[in-house]
Amino acid sequence: MTLSNLKFINKLKTVDNLEIIESESDVKRLSKDFYNYSPILSEKLDGCIADLVVRPGNHSSVKKVAEICWEFDIPLTLRGSGTGNYGQAVPLFKGVVMQMSRFNKLEDFDPETGFVKVQSGCLMVDLNKQLEKYGRELRLLPSTWKTATIGGFIAGGSGGIGSIRWGFLRDPGNLIGLEAITMNEKPELLKFDAEESEPLNHAYGTNGIITSLLLATDIKHSWYSIVIDCTELEKAIKILKTLTSAAIDLKLGAILEEEIVDQMPRWFKSKSISHKILIQSTLGGIKTIDMICKKFKVESSLLGEEEKLVNGISEVVWNHTTLHMRSRDKNWTYLQMLLPQNNEFELINFLRKKWGKKVLWHIEAVSQQGSPRLAALPVLKWNGVEELNEIMNDCKKLGAFIFNPHVLTVEGGGLGVVDADQVKAKLKFDDKGLLNPGKLEGWAIKEKFNI
Repeated sequence: MTLSNLKFINKLKTVDNLEIIESESDVKRLSKDFYNYSPILSEKLDGCIADLVVRPGNHSSVKKVAEICWEFDIPLTLRGSGTGNYGQAVPLFKGVVMQMSRFNKLEDFDPETGFVKVQSGCLMVDLNKQLEKYGRELRLLPSTWKTATIGGFIAGGSGGIGSIRWGFLRDPGNLIGLEAITMNEKPELLKFDAEESEPLNHAYGTNGIITSLLLATDIKHSWYSIVIDCTELEKAIKILKTLTSAAIDLKLGAILEEEIVDQMPRWFKSKSISHKILIQSTLGGIKTIDMICKKFKVESSLLGEEEKLVNGISEVVWNHTTLHMRSRDKNWTYLQMLLPQNNEFELINFLRKKWGKKVLWHIEAVSQQGSPRLAALPVLKWNGVEELNEIMNDCKKLGAFIFNPHVLTVEGGGLGVVDADQVKAKLKFDDKGLLNPGKLEGWAIKEKFNI
């Protein structure tokens, strides 16, 4: 250990209300997330481990850690529960990982608007339980919502269960505001309204230390889970699109190709393996769903109220589908894309013909700018980078928009372009570029050209 590092650690140890974790096994565990879904990211990130982990207990201790890291030029990477899939919380250049799990309080609720103010380290399962007493629930949930933190979801996620109605996290109206601490010589706690929050939303914690969030919520519903069997994938897609256009409340709409269904947990599978359409709707929507199923001559099964099921369909959708596939065979990986509107069949049929069972289809119904769309998280049999790129190029040529889960940066995985506002926020709130370095392409460009 260098004298500089020793001084740094000794200074950290003077900070009140700060837990410091130096155990090698704990530091290694808390430097990882689920990036191993991607063979490409596994190769890049397996050796990335922080020097130590800290758990601050209040704003003062967060500020002191930021101030000391700034003084010694030590990288600082934020972490919730580490349920992300893209290395969002993995420190590329060692330094300190700050886990926000002690920031876990619901701070305020406005009964008139339904807005909730909550600390960033609160588990989403706990937040939803607390919202129940107000007759509310979260609009959007990742499939990992039982273990994920709300701050990690905002900083590193994009959508999930509920996107069929509420779109994506960056859609106006979902995030109302936030509070964050800056990373500079004299860190400050700043409050951001909805517009000011946009550069920090889905920025991997690269431009501010989020301590609390103001979120819109939905009225609490009793969601019922329904499984529809379908022998033809094309018909399953038509049924799902019909359901998303119907005048019913929906929380979830997904399709799993029959080969995926066959690899799901035993409790989910029925006697006959077929393509499955998975729906969550209110009790009022069930008759309409039954009517649509009769029109298409398919069978549906009402599983019951999702919250009361021992195992609900929320456990086999979004990234949990890939999780279950990989539990059977680690050679499965995946892609994420928005399918071309009104041209889904051409793309799917082309890939089925060219790639056969190397690409298996998992489709999720979402909303984009208020219009129903279909997203896809197909699982792929890994056969190297060249084949992955060829599959992605095939999808792009046929009109799909790829959200690449095999890259490290904010822009590469979702936005596709450098967000000038994100870079401006980093310049202002992290002037040395110490927050989660290496994850924002716009900052790397700024550094390269000395902007």
